[in-house]
Amino acid sequence: MTEVSDREPPRRRVPGPARPVRPGGGRRPGPGARPARRPGPSRPAPRAFRLGSPRPRLRMIGLALTLVLSAFVVRLLQVQAVDAGTYSAKAEQNRYVVHTLPAERGGITDRNGVALATTVDSYDITADPTMFTREQLKVDDGPEQAAALLAPILGQDQEELAEVLRPKNRQLRYVRLARRQTPQVWNQIKDLKTALTAKTETDTAAVNVLAGVFADPSSKRVYPGGDLAAGVLGWVGADGKGGGGLERKLDKTLAGEDGKIRYAQSGGRQVPTAGSTETPAVPGSDVELTIDRDIQWAAQNAISEQVEKSKADGGYVIVQDTTTGEILAMANAPGFEPGDLAHADPRALGNAALQDAFEPGSTAKVLSMAAVLEENAATPGTHITVPNRLKRGDRLFKDDIDHPTWYLTLNGVLAKSSNIGTIMATGELGRTQAEANKVLYSYLRKFGLGDYSGLGFPGETKGILAPPGQWSTSQQYTIPFGQGVSVNALQAASIYSTIANGGVRVEPTLVRGTKGADGRFTPAPEPEKRRVTSEKTAKTLAQMLESVVDDEEGTGTKARIPGYRVAGKTGTANRVDPATGKYHGYTSSFAGFAPADKPRVTVYCAIQNATEGSYFGGQICGPIYKQVMEFALKTLQVPPTGADPARLPVAFKP
Repeated sequence: MTEVSDREPPRRRVPGPARPVRPGGGRRPGPGARPARRPGPSRPAPRAFRLGSPRPRLRMIGLALTLVLSAFVVRLLQVQAVDAGTYSAKAEQNRYVVHTLPAERGGITDRNGVALATTVDSYDITADPTMFTREQLKVDDGPEQAAALLAPILGQDQEELAEVLRPKNRQLRYVRLARRQTPQVWNQIKDLKTALTAKTETDTAAVNVLAGVFADPSSKRVYPGGDLAAGVLGWVGADGKGGGGLERKLDKTLAGEDGKIRYAQSGGRQVPTAGSTETPAVPGSDVELTIDRDIQWAAQNAISEQVEKSKADGGYVIVQDTTTGEILAMANAPGFEPGDLAHADPRALGNAALQDAFEPGSTAKVLSMAAVLEENAATPGTHITVPNRLKRGDRLFKDDIDHPTWYLTLNGVLAKSSNIGTIMATGELGRTQAEANKVLYSYLRKFGLGDYSGLGFPGETKGILAPPGQWSTSQQYTIPFGQGVSVNALQAASIYSTIANGGVRVEPTLVRGTKGADGRFTPAPEPEKRRVTSEKTAKTLAQMLESVVDDEEGTGTKARIPGYRVAGKTGTANRVDPATGKYHGYTSSFAGFAPADKPRVTVYCAIQNATEGSYFGGQICGPIYKQVMEFALKTLQVPPTGADPARLPVAFKP
């Protein structure tokens, strides 16, 4: 049986409010609770993390971005606004190419329109060095391969050519490999380029090493006559400018004005769709000379043969129209070929007929005779007793040969070329020798000595003629017979042309006129003229000069021309050696005109330092005078006058 307790059932405990925690962190134990553990050392409470403010970082990032963007903006403004033109120009420079279009140089012709110098088509061979790099050709030795192909065609050194083709500057897109090559040369290169291009289409390993080689149309100066009139014509240098002679003097007239072409290019080739701008070149004017090609050839051939035969240093021949002053021929020996200067003798370059100054010798005696006649100091028939020796000043003068006393007329003094007789005749020009010197000097100047000829030719000498107050004791007696005074060949020829023209000196000319691109011919200005002697004196001198050639006692008999009356004078002068400044050898010469009674042509010849055979002017220059004069008279169709010579007396009986 179950026992029932009369006790009340126990009540459920309701939790009361929590008790405060004691400082020790424990709780007061309740009934029945386990006794609390003894507390150990207390642990620190964990520190809570606190997030920093993001604003400083954002400010720094914003500032940095602002600086970067500002830099971009500034640079953009600089490129698109401030330096826009500069960068645009650089872009244009890299894309566009500007080439000069050379003007065609005018031609030079003789008086009959025969070409003496002309211009033919040629090509400047060029290259783009940037097209020979490894990036372009995929090979390391592109310049070397190209040079090996081009060197034999261009006639250049292979290594030097390779050096030019090696790109040293990425901005350098144009180099010139060779100037003024013939069309045949460019065709050879073009054929090689075509062959290499075809090979690359079938062989992927093949390379066209000539892809960067191009050609610019140009022109080349050629001289159809070779060395004909080379001293007159001169030459054109590698830069396309006149380097000597008329090519230099008339360079502006002949050269014209170069043009320009500007076009877009890519890979070294023109872009046809990009357009181009072109300023056309203006061709130079053609120049017509007074020279006659045939007479020039005859003169040049004659002097060249005699210089070679005489083993001389050189020689010159001048042929001049006596009435117009026009130069029909101006020949030098030795000569040169202006189209092949590489093989020319440097000593032969230039125009010796105008650039050499030499003592003329007896050909200048005609000046003394002109002064004596014009001043009425004597007549052709005046008697002059010529001794074998003549003492004047501190010297004893003689003629070229020993002789007994000669009894000559003034005409005979000229015919026999007596130095002593000339000294005696010119001594009558004044009451004193000083006065006579002044009178003679005035006539030398009137005839053009000591002054330029008027041609304005490059390098021309005006000779040497000191004022009479500076003449030495010997000069005042040697100048009357052509020693102690120097001239060039044209000055010597002009003396005789003046006499032939009735005593009127006409300034020599080489140019007849020019013809522009429009075909219009412009004549050269009229040459200056001045009277030197009276017509009577000139006519008398012409008759006296006839005696030199026509009379058996004259020194110029080898210059006779059958059917024509010939006036002339021989000359054999002591020559100043240009290397030492002392007399050595001789200047041999002959000057004259024909027909003597109706002059049309003057011929002057001089040979320097003949070392083989005769050196007398009448012996070696007289035949040249005859040969050239005969040819000129026939070429110009000058008929003989048919009149008899004057035959003035040469000697008298004492």
